[in-house]
Formats: sequence, structure tokens, C-alpha cells
Amino acid sequence: MSSDSRGSREEMLAALKRELRKSNSLGASLFRVAATQTGVAADTDLQVLDILDLAGELSAGQLAELMGMTSGAVAKILNRLEASGLVQRERDKIDGRKVLVRLTRSREELPKVHLVLAALEEQWDELASSYNEEQLAFLLEFLQRNNALSRQKLVQLQETLPVERNIFSAPLGDLAHGRLVVLSAGIRLILQTNEGMADLYQACFKGAVPNVSVQDGVVTVRYPRQFLLLTGEQRQAEITLNRAIPWQIAVQSGGSDVIAELGALDLTSCEIKGVGSKIQLELSRPSGAVPVRISGGGSEIVVRRPAGVPVQAHFKGWGAAWVFDEQTYLSNNVKLYSPDFDPTAPHYLIEVTSTGGKATIASR
Repeated sequence: MSSDSRGSREEMLAALKRELRKSNSLGASLFRVAATQTGVAADTDLQVLDILDLAGELSAGQLAELMGMTSGAVAKILNRLEASGLVQRERDKIDGRKVLVRLTRSREELPKVHLVLAALEEQWDELASSYNEEQLAFLLEFLQRNNALSRQKLVQLQETLPVERNIFSAPLGDLAHGRLVVLSAGIRLILQTNEGMADLYQACFKGAVPNVSVQDGVVTVRYPRQFLLLTGEQRQAEITLNRAIPWQIAVQSGGSDVIAELGALDLTSCEIKGVGSKIQLELSRPSGAVPVRISGGGSEIVVRRPAGVPVQAHFKGWGAAWVFDEQTYLSNNVKLYSPDFDPTAPHYLIEVTSTGGKATIASR
């Protein structure tokens, strides 16, 4: 090969790589503009719709891999798209731990998305009309190999990305149930749930990072004692649980704000201890007799359950005010029942122990 031809090939390869980079950049820009025109919340949402349109059906984990995002981030996208009626999620009939995602054709927004994508395909049709079958076959092979290599590179990059110390997760695997244990003080603790996760749990921490361990489905979050001596530092723990399995929850967190949004979780038991804390607990419909125990002197406690869910409430403690379904009680030891309480039906057994605080149990 002559030096002239070698130089020509190198120049051509350099030009080709520049054009491929431009193509990738323009593709991202097109998604952003198309998202605005179709009313989709973000370009990443439109990209998910495009992937599902091409694939037909994928698991939430496969979507996360193809998007180059965490399963939690993809779950938030799916929440938006499902609320808009653009996608639907359902359990795999073979593997109940897996969530399958597919497009739904029941809303007018989806045809708008198809119109944008169809406009691109018309442009490609016009471009391809100037090439013969042999040239088209070559281009097809090039693009197929490029896409396969790009996907391989995406996986490699995801594997080598540094993991931030304050973000934790663990795979769900074949676990049939989970248990969360949180030991802390002086933090803001947010508990929430997600159905589209591939992980057992996900946790994000701000400020001091606790010790986190996972063994046999038991997730333990423990803030070392020396963290309690730190001043002027805001500490927050946001923990998301996979609601594909039932959970037990145990929290010991004095002087904290505890917000537990468990309105879609299959809860088998819950215990929260927090002296001087503000505790807000939102419950789902129980699948059996579920014990809930909350204690904390000088605390403000609010527990809400779905309307019509029967409950037995036991209040214990001095100098506290009890509110049960809009009725106030001042006794130091009172046991109450909802009008529809049936011990043979699924119900909550809620026990609240507090001194000098206020506790409210209500329906929503």
C-alpha cells in the first residue's frame, strides 16, 4: 500500500468517525426536540418508548442496561410513562420477581410519538433510494455490527464506572421476603417502595454515610456512635424497598424525622422506636394480621391506613393525647377498635407507647 493510499484511508476513517459522532449527537438532540413536541416529560422517556417500540417487551432490568441508567432511575421514568398511559408493567407469569414492560396503545399520545419516529424513517427511505441492494446490504451489516459493538461497550463502561460511596443496593435474586433494620439518631429517614426494581433495595445517604450490610434478605443500616457527636451536619437516609416481596421493618432512630411511605408494600410487621421524633407512617392493605408497634416519648406520631381497613389500636403512656379516627382520648391505657374490626379478616394491630406526645391513627 502506497503512502498516498494509506494517508487517504486514515483521512477517510477520521472523517467517518467524526460523522458517526455527529450522528450520535444529532440523535440525542432529535430525542430532546421530539420529547417537547409530543409532550413527553423528557428525552429519556421518549428513548424508553423508542426502545420498547423496537423490542416489543423488555424487563425493567434490560431497560436499565440499554439506557445505561440505574434501575431506580429507570423506575422513575416508567412511573411517569405508566401514569400517562403510555406503558404498562406486569409480573412475569413464569418468574414473579421480574417486571415486564410494554407499550400500551390506549392513549393518543403514543401515535404522536410514532409520527415523529415515522418522519425519521421517511427521511431514511429517501436517503436509501440512491443506493443499490449491494450497497444497502453493506450499510446494514455495518450498522448491525456497530450497534452490537456499542452495546458491548456500554456494558463494559457500566461495569467500570466508580460506585459512589453514599449509594447502596443489592440484587433481589431468589429472595422470598426481606427485613430492614435501621439503627440511627438525629437523621431524616425516608422509606419508600418501588415495584419496577431489579434490586432488593436501594439507598442514598446525605451527610455521614452509615455502615450497610445485607445477609439473607436482611438489610441493616447502622450509623456508628461517633456520628452522633458530629454537629452542624444534616444527615438523611432515603431507602427504597422492592415491593415484589413482603417486608419486616424495624427502626430505632431517636430525635429524627421518620417518613415511611409504605402504601403499596406487603408489610408483615413494623416496629419504630424514636424518642423525640416525628413519625409519619402510611400503611397499605394488610394481607393478614399485621403488628405495628411505635414508641417514643415526646414524639409526634401519625399513622394512616387505607379506608375500610380494620384496626385494633392500643395506646399506652402518661401525659399523651390519642386521636383514633377523629376521636380524642386522654386515658393512659386504652384499647380501641374500628367499627368493622374482625379478628378473622386481614387487619392491623397497632400499639403506640408514648409519654408527653401525640399519636394519631386515621384512615385516608
